[in-house]
Amino acid sequence: MSTLKPAAVRRVAVIGGSRIPFARSDGPYATASNQEMLGAALDGLVERYGLHAPGAVGEFVAGAVLKHSRDFNLARETVLGSRLDARTPAYDIQQACGTGLQAVVAAANKIALGQTESAVAGGADTASDAPLGVNDALRKVLLEARRAKSPGARLRALAKVRPRHLVPDIPRNAEPRTGLSMGEHAAVTARAWGVTREAQDELAAASHQRLAAAYKRGLLQDLVVPFRGLARDQNLRPGSSTEKLAALKPVFGLDLPEPTMTAGNSTPLTDGAALVLLASEEWAAERGLEPLAYLSAYETAAVDFVHGDVADGEDGLLMAPAYAVPRMLERAGLGMADFDLIEVHEAFASQVLATLAAWEKRGLAPVDRSRLNVAGSSLATGHPFAATGARIVATLAKLLAERDGPGRGLISVCAAGGQGVTAVLERP
Repeated sequence: MSTLKPAAVRRVAVIGGSRIPFARSDGPYATASNQEMLGAALDGLVERYGLHAPGAVGEFVAGAVLKHSRDFNLARETVLGSRLDARTPAYDIQQACGTGLQAVVAAANKIALGQTESAVAGGADTASDAPLGVNDALRKVLLEARRAKSPGARLRALAKVRPRHLVPDIPRNAEPRTGLSMGEHAAVTARAWGVTREAQDELAAASHQRLAAAYKRGLLQDLVVPFRGLARDQNLRPGSSTEKLAALKPVFGLDLPEPTMTAGNSTPLTDGAALVLLASEEWAAERGLEPLAYLSAYETAAVDFVHGDVADGEDGLLMAPAYAVPRMLERAGLGMADFDLIEVHEAFASQVLATLAAWEKRGLAPVDRSRLNVAGSSLATGHPFAATGARIVATLAKLLAERDGPGRGLISVCAAGGQGVTAVLERP
């Protein structure tokens, strides 16, 4: 009886990325579906890297957080509507704001184990076209009418419909377990960690200024494809400053003493899509493509934000990376000093600052701010939930590739549900 030998683990290369400019909700992409946005990002990748041939890509992995019933089989339908070979297998994945990075991890694992040679991974989200549910009371009446055995019984059921039943169920940005929005959770964490308003505004202003500089010097030229009249992220404010941000009124934690979180130091609701092309070194070499960087480690974690140590900030909704990163670095034998660049998803400025403080509390060296989000991040680009992870991977890989010599980058993404997805990119 023969047994299968374990596959040798291979290095996974980040070849490049493609995304559409991110837009504020109810703006230029108000009528664009997840599939349309994801398809635009995918077609941009196909064109840039010549992926038209049959079997050019081994697999497509993507997801969305806000999905209509029509988004069933979103990844596969996106492939069928794109310029990618229709025979390319595809599947959906979802882990709230960590979706894009988790899709990259899922694809990378298959490449590392030799199960495929190349893959495209990422995600899309539209806050503009969020699904509206049927009022639950109306749903029950309609189900009763459907089950009726006679026309009379069906009419009696439908006669129960009242005007209040016509009000739709609108999605809420709130945790089902607590009823609090992500911003309200972040406000509690900000207070627990003593994060100041001034520090938040400084980080937000820097995000806009750095993203503007990245566009100006052409860093994003081969990562962003124009879509519906946009050529750059709509949320970007090149002239942002701490003075301008200081004039904004708080919008979260208003029931707490001295609230600090404003629309300016929080991420706006956003529409967009982003993808990453991953491959084995052999696949890249055969096509004459130079990898930007390599994925070398990843880790996920979760916190108990319902019953855990929330008041003291340890288990705040967005604090899972505070646990994931130390575990990942210990396993990899790395410390903060080993990283040239650090990318922390900016769901809120306060959450970034609380995470940095938590890493120090857990024994990691302080983060050099000159290495943090050097090309801006979510506060400036916006945050289409499932797209953010892929945006960060592609941007960080490009940043590493333009450096002189070897480099290493850390990625940290917090997610709803008290989860976090983290990863390490390296360029030898």
